[in-house]
Amino acid sequence: METEQKRGEAARREILLVAAARPNFMKVAPVCWELQRRGLPFALVHTGQHYDANMSDVFFRDLELPQPHEHLGVGSGTHAQQTAKVMLAFEPVLERRRPGWVVVVGDVNSTLAATLTAVKLRIPTAHVEAGLRSRDWEMPEEINRVVTDRVADLLLTPSEDADRNLHAEGVPARRIVRVGNVMIDCLRRYLPDAMARGVAAGLGLAPGKYAVMTLHRPSNVDHGPTLAGILEAVETIARRLPVVLPVHPRTRARLEALGLAGRAREVPGLSLIEPLGYVDFLGLTASAALVLTDSGGLQEESSVLGIPCLTLRENTERPVTVSLGTNRVVGVDPQAIRTAAAEALDRRPAAREIPLWDGRTAGRIVDALTAR
Repeated sequence: METEQKRGEAARREILLVAAARPNFMKVAPVCWELQRRGLPFALVHTGQHYDANMSDVFFRDLELPQPHEHLGVGSGTHAQQTAKVMLAFEPVLERRRPGWVVVVGDVNSTLAATLTAVKLRIPTAHVEAGLRSRDWEMPEEINRVVTDRVADLLLTPSEDADRNLHAEGVPARRIVRVGNVMIDCLRRYLPDAMARGVAAGLGLAPGKYAVMTLHRPSNVDHGPTLAGILEAVETIARRLPVVLPVHPRTRARLEALGLAGRAREVPGLSLIEPLGYVDFLGLTASAALVLTDSGGLQEESSVLGIPCLTLRENTERPVTVSLGTNRVVGVDPQAIRTAAAEALDRRPAAREIPLWDGRTAGRIVDALTAR
């Protein structure tokens, strides 16, 4: 009886949603909308891990998010510095607000930091996008995912493989709830508007006649030979169709530092543009013939959109996008990228429906939070 009473009290208290980097905003936005629809109290915490207008502010506008109720302003730094800054700034927020739940999303440093801070204060914590595993311990995100899932109270998974991963790690079934992919809630809500904006046409591109590329992971952009090899492959692809690359600030800095910026600008058919807001980028992606990326979210979105995706990594924490979607993990070897691109363009893969990627995940997330 006492436990049920405590759960009921927690459900009536404020739900604190933590966001840090642009992929996080697409995951917290649908939960915000659902909490607003139900009239449940919540507050949005922006850690400030992404802090410039192109990487943060525009996403708040696009996704109809409220201004953050708490802004931690942690900025850049090493992994240890960012994690420590978030913990130091988040602790007094938790002590002051004492929420019923802290909800973290994704796998960035802020995800881990917020989780550790909350659980040490014995505040119930839920992880959206739990259970994803790449098995690559050189990825900082893998460490963040595993540790977050180990200590969080409620693990909200996007797919069956994530459930299996958690079960194999000994997580009790009572802590796991499969809810689906909350990013797809955003995609389905904004796709009509995104298509109507005509972003591709504004860049002089014909629908279905160009490729979109994103590149930002340190393993790809911090190592000169790897980055040069990717550019070499893109040169070949761009002879067949234009390639558009919205350049992440980190990628732009590394291109300059490694002496590859001039080469990238001179590749015929490759357009380097500024980062786009969510809706504009969705419109650009939805009309593409091919996606090349080292991002996790774009593997998911392209699979739902039915667009061939080449993942420029040696592994993926989202294997469902390979087994049911349109994704292919090709690594960073230039010849492998060229070959895979030609095959994808000549023989477009067919996507199948991924269970619970239906645009109603946020409702299942809020159901799981209020049921405990």
